[in-house]
Amino acid sequence: MNTKSIIFSLLALLLISMAPVAYAQDEANGDAVTQENQDQGSEAADLDALLDMVQQGVFAETEEHRQREAEFLANRDRQAQLLRQARRTKADEENISERLERTFQNNEDEIANLQQRLQDRLGSLNELFGVLQQVAGDARGIFEGSLISIQFPDRNVVLDTLIEKAAGGTDLPSIAEIEGLWFELQREMTESGKIVKFPHTVWTFDGNTQTVDLIRVGDFNLIANGKYYNYLAGTGRVSELVRQPAGRFTDTAEDLGETSSDNFTTFGIDPSRGQLLSLLVLAPSMRERIEQGREVGYLIILMGFVGLGFVIERIVYLSLVTRRIKKQIRAGAANINNPLGRVLRVYEENKSVDVETLELKLDEAILKETPALERFLTIIKIISAVAPLFGLLGTVTGMIATFQAITLFGTGDPKLMADGISQALVTTVLGLVVAIPTLLMHSFVAGMSKRIIHILEEQSAGIIAVHAEKAAANV
Repeated sequence: MNTKSIIFSLLALLLISMAPVAYAQDEANGDAVTQENQDQGSEAADLDALLDMVQQGVFAETEEHRQREAEFLANRDRQAQLLRQARRTKADEENISERLERTFQNNEDEIANLQQRLQDRLGSLNELFGVLQQVAGDARGIFEGSLISIQFPDRNVVLDTLIEKAAGGTDLPSIAEIEGLWFELQREMTESGKIVKFPHTVWTFDGNTQTVDLIRVGDFNLIANGKYYNYLAGTGRVSELVRQPAGRFTDTAEDLGETSSDNFTTFGIDPSRGQLLSLLVLAPSMRERIEQGREVGYLIILMGFVGLGFVIERIVYLSLVTRRIKKQIRAGAANINNPLGRVLRVYEENKSVDVETLELKLDEAILKETPALERFLTIIKIISAVAPLFGLLGTVTGMIATFQAITLFGTGDPKLMADGISQALVTTVLGLVVAIPTLLMHSFVAGMSKRIIHILEEQSAGIIAVHAEKAAANV
């Protein structure tokens, strides 16, 4: 499309868009002829101005297009030059890459040849280095969990260096490094037979740290201040056990801490490096076992204490009465502070009566003394008989709880059934523990009471016999 056609097209579009506006203005003014002449004159002037503007715009746009075309041609030549330069650079880099690849391959072949020559020259040393690597690896695994590593924490560095070199590195292990492996193994064996005390920072069970004089018993136990400590191989920490073992073990730990190197003492060694000690720590204490019996267990223990109180009261009372009766037998005059003295007082008050009457009065006096001598014996016997029944009650309730756990959760986890089984067993044990001593003590105090009553009856029979002889002599 040329410039003239563009101008005519623009003029046509302007005339079409202005025609409705002129027609609307003529209708609004109502002065058709006059206004039409005026509008024609103005339209002619506007069209000339518009034509000039269009021509100027077209000229300016043409000039701008020419400038852009020139810039595009200049850029095209520069881009072509850059493209040729990039292609030359690419070709140079490809040549360098090919040269480096050939060099790399040659180096790889040379390294392989050198390694093969190294292996050929090493010969049987390869087997030696393999054994050294295996032994050093095994020793490092042992040292990581050894208590001796607490005192010598840097000895794995020697083993790591030896393993790295023996594994096929560029450097071969030296004689000194091989001797270092022997030295560490020998030190492990030597230190495992020593008891050493040295200061060390430990962790308490509440999360704090403190420095104590830690005693290492070979490679088996760590103690300080009468307490056992545990070594965490992963972190290298020495921490106090959250719960200490039974007193007989902590007592030996205290004795070991106070014993000099010239003396001997008893100490419980854990050859499993803490496994047996952890099991001992998990074992429930006496208080925890009693708590497993729950309400029935507490009731049995209460009955046991009540029975024990009655037994102690009976033993004290009957022992005191027995001592007074022995004094009364050696004494001449009757003393009313003991049952025998009170029986003799009855005889002294009734010496003039006949034999039958005296016998009845003495029997009455003995019967008065019997309730005090046999007091609480029935209760003690009842407790000894009822305690096993309460133990059986706890057994039944514990088994009921066990079967309920089985019904709800099945038999997959034994821990769910352990609570009920523990209650059943503990209550049974508590019932027997209370019943057996109570029954024995009942027999003991009952025997003491019967011996006193037997003495009263014996002395009463002697008094009656003497009184009967006197009566027969008088006749």
